Amino acid sequence: MSQVEHSDAAAGSPKRPGKVCLGVVHVDPLPGTPFHEAGSFQRILDDAVASAVALHEGGAHGALLQTVDRVYTTRDESDPARIAAMSLIAGAAREACGEGFRIGVQLMRHATKASLAVAKVCGGDFVRATAIVGATVSTHGLVQADPLDVMEYRKKIDAWDVQIIADVDSMHFQWLGGGVPTESIARQAAFVGADAVCLGSKDEERTLRTIEAVRRTAPHVPVFLAGHTDHENAARLMAHADGAFVSTCFNGWKGRIQPEKVASYMDILNSLEGAA
Repeated sequence: MSQVEHSDAAAGSPKRPGKVCLGVVHVDPLPGTPFHEAGSFQRILDDAVASAVALHEGGAHGALLQTVDRVYTTRDESDPARIAAMSLIAGAAREACGEGFRIGVQLMRHATKASLAVAKVCGGDFVRATAIVGATVSTHGLVQADPLDVMEYRKKIDAWDVQIIADVDSMHFQWLGGGVPTESIARQAAFVGADAVCLGSKDEERTLRTIEAVRRTAPHVPVFLAGHTDHENAARLMAHADGAFVSTCFNGWKGRIQPEKVASYMDILNSLEGAA
C-alpha cells in the first residue's frame, strides 16, 4: 500500500464522514525535565486523564497528550524517565476512555520516535510530529527533520498502525528560509510517510487559502487545523478541514478540560455534518 493510499485509510481522511475533533491535553513538566516538581506526578497523571475523559464525555473523537516542559532539546530524543511517565499517562488515558476514543502522544519539541514508542506500547492511535520534512527555527533552536530515521524506527517497532499527523505550517513549524509553498510541504510530508498534515494561523483567511491550496496539490492528504479554532470560528474553518486540534476554548490552556465546552463545540461540528 502506498503512503497516499495509507493516508486515505487514516481516521480523519476525506472518505470518513464527519469532522474529527482532537482535544489537546497539556501535560505539565514530567520527571526527567528541569521544571518538574518533585511529588507532582500523580496529580499530573490525574489531571491528564480527567481531561481526556472530559473530551470523551463531551463527544470529541480523541485527545492529544502534549508535554509542556518549558525547555526542550531540538533533537529527536527524550529522557527515559519522561518517556516512562508519559507511558503511564497514555496507558491510563486509554484505559479510562476505552478503545473507541483516539489517544495521541506528542513529546515536545521534536521527540517523534519516543512519541511513536509510547503510542505503540500503550495502544495509542496517533502522534503529532513537529517536523517530518525540512527544518524550522524554534525558541529552543533549530529543529531538523530526519524522515528516514523516523520511518526506520516506525518499521522497527511495527508502528504503522500509529498515525503520524505532521505540522507543515503552524505555530510549531515554518519552513526554514521560506519560499516553499505549504501545499508542496504537505505533499512531501505524505510522500515520506505522514498520514495527515496540520496547519493554520491566527489569520483565518490565510488558513482557508492554505487548505484550498493543499486540497489542489495533495487531494488525498487529510488536513487538520493545527490550532486557532474555537466556538466562534469552528463552523467557518471546519467546513473546509477534515479535523482539528482544539485547545484553549476547552480549558483556557491550563486546567482540566470542561466537558460542556467540548459538547458545545461538537454541536457545531455535528451541524456541519448534517448540512453536508
